[in-house]
Amino acid sequence: MSSDENAQTPAEAAIAEKPAAETTAPAAKPSRAERAAAAKAAAAAAAEHHTYPAPVVIEPMVPSRSFWTRIDKPFVFGILVTLGALTAIMFGVMLANLATVLIYIALAAFGALGLDPAVRMLERRGMPRGWGVLTVILALLAVIVLVLWLIVPIIVEQISLFITSIPSIIRDFQTTDLYAALQKQFGDQVGDLVAQIQSFLTDPGTLFSIGGGALQVGTSIATAISGAMIVLVLTLYFVAGLPGIKTSLLRLAPARDRARAADITDQITDSVGGYIMGMVVLAFCNSIVTLLLFFFLGLPFPPLMAAISFMLTLIPLIGSVLFWIVGSVIALFSNPLMALAFAACYLVYMQIEAYYLTPKVMNRAVAVPGALVVIGAMAGGTLLGLLGALVAVPVTASILIIIKQIWIPRQDARS
Repeated sequence: MSSDENAQTPAEAAIAEKPAAETTAPAAKPSRAERAAAAKAAAAAAAEHHTYPAPVVIEPMVPSRSFWTRIDKPFVFGILVTLGALTAIMFGVMLANLATVLIYIALAAFGALGLDPAVRMLERRGMPRGWGVLTVILALLAVIVLVLWLIVPIIVEQISLFITSIPSIIRDFQTTDLYAALQKQFGDQVGDLVAQIQSFLTDPGTLFSIGGGALQVGTSIATAISGAMIVLVLTLYFVAGLPGIKTSLLRLAPARDRARAADITDQITDSVGGYIMGMVVLAFCNSIVTLLLFFFLGLPFPPLMAAISFMLTLIPLIGSVLFWIVGSVIALFSNPLMALAFAACYLVYMQIEAYYLTPKVMNRAVAVPGALVVIGAMAGGTLLGLLGALVAVPVTASILIIIKQIWIPRQDARS
């Protein structure tokens, strides 16, 4: 046998040392104290043959001090915070004062992007860009002069004719069955309401009271004319220098990312330009349909209503519906039956425009879900009024392009 097998534990050795008489005698049951002593001796012997790891001492973490308790110089800190707040307020006031200028620049930029597809179309047909820009600018000036020479006098004449013919229109309306039915239903209140409308529309002071007085109206007209001239000049400069502007802006990006930035920029400019051209085409179609309907149905003021249709239908989503309501109400005062015919015919055209013309014209320009169009139009209208509603869709399309081309690939690259 080996030495390990012959080794005895202290408990066994204590039992072996007992007298032989005790070992030969019947084994007595050990007491509780003996059992406890034997267990303690066995544990001590086992502890000699095993090595236990040293206990790990975890020191309590010292709580970190907050930002405010680490400010060593509160007076200097207060001065810096005050200066920062004053600087932010100063920049806010500057932006508020420059709001008109920024709006002019935004309108000119969108106008330039809208004319750029025509310039590039001439370039694809072999015309140098300089001559293409000159051709587009001359065509734009010719259209503006033609509108001012032919349309504006007619519109002014029609507006004056509309104001002077309001009494006769209301008298004709009072002889219709619709007025009789309304008067039978609501009594003399209908007559009082019509009289108030007539007084409101025929009073020369109405326009001045709405505009804030004759001086305010004149100032507003002069401001609008000067603003239109500024936007036109800026648009011409932007169209002529658009490639140089894009190149200069791309140089602000790192050299390794310029090719990708140039591709994204081209997609955004193509989208915005195509959308603006598409909106102008659809608004022009609306004005032509309105002119033909008012002319063949014998309704009053066809050129004026065509001009109103062109301006209103530039508004995305609600423009056509808004003019449908306005045109139907104006036609109602002239001839209720023809007004009903106009409402039905224009409603049919709205369906054709929504399901045929708009997909044909717009699908190549922008691909924005309908829900985002509504949300963008509401947000733009709330922030910038009519201008915000007009530019909401191209801005939304640009944001979607940036998200698809930059943010989503970065997220996909993450493991």
